[in-house]
Amino acid sequence: MIKNQNQIFQEEFEKLNTEQKRAVETTEGPVLVTAGPGTGKTQILAARIAKIISTADNKAEDILCLTYTDAGAIAMRKRLLQFIGPDAYKVEVQTFHAFCNLVIQENLDYFGLRGLDAVSELEQISFVHKIIDNFEKDNPLKRYVGDVYYETKKLLNLYDQMKRENWTAAFLHSHIDSYLEEIILSDELRYKRDSKYGKKGDLKVKEYNAIVERMMQLKAAADTLNTYQDLLKQNGRYDFSDMILWVIDAFKKKPEILSHYQEKYQYFLVDEYQDTSGAQNEILQLLIQYWDSPNVFCVGDDDQSIYRFQGANVENILSFKNKYIPYGLVEIPLINNYRSSQYILDAAKVLISNNNTSRINPNKNLVAKNPDYANLDNAPTITEYHNLAHEAVGIAIQIETLKKQGVKLNEIAVIYRKHAQADDIIKYLQVKNIAVNTKKKIDILHEPLIKKIVQIMRYVSAEMHKAHTGEVFIYEILHYDFFNIPPIEIAKISVNVSNKNFNERKTSWREEIKNAWSKRPSDLFTQNSQQGKELMYASKVLEGWIQSGINCTVQQIIEKIINESGILAQCLTNADKRWNMQLL
Repeated sequence: MIKNQNQIFQEEFEKLNTEQKRAVETTEGPVLVTAGPGTGKTQILAARIAKIISTADNKAEDILCLTYTDAGAIAMRKRLLQFIGPDAYKVEVQTFHAFCNLVIQENLDYFGLRGLDAVSELEQISFVHKIIDNFEKDNPLKRYVGDVYYETKKLLNLYDQMKRENWTAAFLHSHIDSYLEEIILSDELRYKRDSKYGKKGDLKVKEYNAIVERMMQLKAAADTLNTYQDLLKQNGRYDFSDMILWVIDAFKKKPEILSHYQEKYQYFLVDEYQDTSGAQNEILQLLIQYWDSPNVFCVGDDDQSIYRFQGANVENILSFKNKYIPYGLVEIPLINNYRSSQYILDAAKVLISNNNTSRINPNKNLVAKNPDYANLDNAPTITEYHNLAHEAVGIAIQIETLKKQGVKLNEIAVIYRKHAQADDIIKYLQVKNIAVNTKKKIDILHEPLIKKIVQIMRYVSAEMHKAHTGEVFIYEILHYDFFNIPPIEIAKISVNVSNKNFNERKTSWREEIKNAWSKRPSDLFTQNSQQGKELMYASKVLEGWIQSGINCTVQQIIEKIINESGILAQCLTNADKRWNMQLL
């Protein structure tokens, strides 16, 4: 006998525990479910949608389900197909970005965004470089030596954060000022006892000034967001965070657009609520603000506040709870776990208990309910170390011990938060000739070898467009090891340039480098000076690359730099030659 969707739903519903059933059946009003991994969140979301559709005159089109990832949306749709069949495609199951794109596409006349393309990473970098190039001399972010574009990644990260949280520069300025007012009064910046640096209670001026300097840099960085947005607009580009901000702006300025979606959707469900950004949360709040007690169902994990580095933000859950308690908020904690053993859950509770200040249910005790895992005899051991260095060595020694005991290396795994934490462990294991297999994404633009090539390209580009505008790069470039020029010789040229410019005998690095090797041997170098040859070679290849900038493609110039600079020869003789060749 073929089962219909209703039978399948009823069978699955009966498998739910008491709290899960309560979450499914409480279809009206605000509901907050706190649930961690392995508690059946996706199942109850799908079952709840099926329950709503089966009640009264509700239709699938009345429901908006917002997820954090595309994978979450796909998983939800598959589960719905089991419960309600083809009607699953009528339920609006979208990520926040996809929903905002839907709003934009349905209101193109208002948004006027035809012809816009998503900005590429290279374009983002180019726009930020333009911003940096136009810094005033007194801008706290302006650099005159080293990598003048050092702040590029930081600025892009800040722009992304400001957009995701819908922060303005004025908002950041205000909070920075408040922070500085608070920090100057804090005990952390006061001497605890008399010393040669100050008396007990005196302000630690050096530390305070360092904080002020960082905050001024943050203010200056925040002020550049509008310029970045203007560059995106001028070039017909947008990023995904812009879509959410556009819709927020439209909902606020054009009430009829907002009211259309408030009338269209009567039930709102949000998965992974702790992962929503400030801007995403504002989209939700605007949609449900029409009702004092909206039919909104949010599922979040307050324990994931430990994943703040990945974007988890438990503050959204706390603010939602506080806002809707007066309007009959129903709170449902899911404590039955179907994925882990009780040992694992108890150990996790010990660690997570440190986050009590940011948890909704600090006394929550998860219970292992899956008989296949619940009673597994594999209690974890928690080891505390004095510092990260001790931890790295301790873990490496444990791995070495396990190997000596005959444990296969492919049965040993190390899970860490950041790749940098594994570096010391890997180095120790390599010294002990213990093979390591690790995978991580590498931004090759931050690899030392590639950074050198990029810096040379910046110099060539600057000199090609306007002579002597690449001076800020040349001092560093001449120190690159593949040129093998002694630092003392570079220092001599630097002094010559400074002295002549100070005495108004204007000169440039390009001229002084050429003069240095073209002088008579007795004048600057000895007859067979290797240093003179190296300086001469560096000068000739640099001049050649500048000329190539006019006559060759970018790819050809990069090829010339790799071949003619000595980079390729150096890579082939280096201990890390395989890795270096992969980078090239």
